[in-house]
Amino acid sequence: MVKFGLIGDPIGHSVSPQVFAKAYGGRWPYELIEGADFEASWQKFLAEYQAINITTPFKEPAFRKVAEGGVLGGESSDTSAEVIRSLGAINIAVKEADGLVHGYNSDYLGVLKLLRDRGFGPSSTVLVAGFGGAGKAAAAAARAAGCDVVVCNRSIREPGIRPLSELPILAGVADLLIYTLAFPIPELEGLSVPAILEANYRTPCLSGHPGYIPGTEWHKAQAVTGYPLMTGCPVSVGF
Repeated sequence: MVKFGLIGDPIGHSVSPQVFAKAYGGRWPYELIEGADFEASWQKFLAEYQAINITTPFKEPAFRKVAEGGVLGGESSDTSAEVIRSLGAINIAVKEADGLVHGYNSDYLGVLKLLRDRGFGPSSTVLVAGFGGAGKAAAAAARAAGCDVVVCNRSIREPGIRPLSELPILAGVADLLIYTLAFPIPELEGLSVPAILEANYRTPCLSGHPGYIPGTEWHKAQAVTGYPLMTGCPVSVGF
């Protein structure tokens, strides 16, 4: 039986099974493969599933698995191996016809779709708050869309990243803020920016802002771009 799933820990709260069922009208099973042991979850995927989504804390270990013995990315520029390597993480693993596991990142693909659909491009400045996995994917997607990108983060471990204390000033020149932190920060008080995309859709902290784009839209864009890589079929019309 062809089936799909999600690995990570914890994932009991995940809405992915419902989203997948809606995307394909319940055509295939989609199961939660929960557990703190990455290797056990990965082996279960290899033994029983056609493809899986991958969430925290397994995106980086899964990347390393595929980098060692599989294929990173696909043939299109949006799913290129170069993009995947720059992120150092995957959230989709697929057993392809060549007998190898292919890895993709729909965090990146979802943001790229949203930016293109909403007209953010070469004339836009995007500010990314937070530089974990979601932040790195968002920044890379914004650059791929041709936007000017500024990143601010609590820890500054790479050249060019600005401190979170500068968020209010940086927001003043941004067309879009992509907020990837899981919690509110004092710098959000009185924030002024034309549009905000927030990654956190379970407990959002910026939902009352004008121009707000909820994390559910990012999640849906991830499904629209990522699920066809898993199944070989586009999502249902009207999804």
